Amino acid sequence: MSSPASELAHRLAREAEAVCRHYLSNGRRHGNYWLVGDVRNTPGRSLFVRLSGPERGKGAAGNWVDAALGEHGDLLDIIREACRLDDFRDVVIEARRFLTLPQTTAESDRPRTRAVRPIGSPESARRLFAMSRSIEGTIIETYLRDRGITAFHETANLRFHPRCYYRSDNGSPVETWPAMIAAVTDLDGKLTGAHRTWLDPSGHNKAPIETPRRAMGSLLGHGVRFGVARYVMAAGEGTETVLSLRCVMPAMPMMAALSSAHLAAILFPASLHRLYILRDNDAAGDNASAILVERATAAGIEAIILSPVFDDFNDDLSRLGVVDLRTAIRGQIAPEDVARFMRFPA
Repeated sequence: MSSPASELAHRLAREAEAVCRHYLSNGRRHGNYWLVGDVRNTPGRSLFVRLSGPERGKGAAGNWVDAALGEHGDLLDIIREACRLDDFRDVVIEARRFLTLPQTTAESDRPRTRAVRPIGSPESARRLFAMSRSIEGTIIETYLRDRGITAFHETANLRFHPRCYYRSDNGSPVETWPAMIAAVTDLDGKLTGAHRTWLDPSGHNKAPIETPRRAMGSLLGHGVRFGVARYVMAAGEGTETVLSLRCVMPAMPMMAALSSAHLAAILFPASLHRLYILRDNDAAGDNASAILVERATAAGIEAIILSPVFDDFNDDLSRLGVVDLRTAIRGQIAPEDVARFMRFPA
């Protein structure tokens, strides 16, 4: 017998598109999915909600996956996160209100722990990273060079896997594609997760699959690190964004948080005095930057936002080139950091 909570989730799933339009209004329909940035209705394309399918099991309507954060859940989770509700009783009340159902105080509606579940585990991420190899001489270098990135120093946290498994959300057979594997580490350098970018075998594009980027393991607060941060560091969303800035500030330690939501939640090294925030030029980037400035300031850390000319710093690097990007960045960073970080370390 299904629980009242499960039955409520099934009722919501029958109205999945209406639920998404109401609670995830910053998204849009794409085929059989609703696409949005995350469960908190951030603009973007990382979270996929299935709009139709069976009531239960693989491919069920109402199920969602966040490809950036490596989490999944059902529409009750969406309501809880979108409305910022901590008590599950309030989630039930809101869900029943949306469905125009009579309210109930049944005890069986109340107990439910947070059901947003991580995909994979830190141990799985460690095994995947261990099975991968150096990016030197591989299509990872081809992929990055095609995006104008030529600074490959301190990139041990990037590796190449020639045949990384890819499982589609639509139940298609498992495929294998070459992939860039990025190690996600904590402040002590311990690997807590991994991020996969599946590539076309030529290395010139991402693989022609539905979600060519996915994370696994524990990401919250952590990131893909380049260099060791002490007093000054920079943080951005994507790996390509961060590596683009490394081309003009090669000595500055940086980290890629892998999504706007995770950028807003990064943990600070205890010795950090100044944080440069690499803002993506969109609503999600603005929101993440504002939150991170507030958090850093409260921690006594000077926060400086670096803004791209175009969509992000990889777009700037591709369209402006290294010389013009260096000029644009030089005017945004603290004067004392120009000589210190805008040259390769000795």
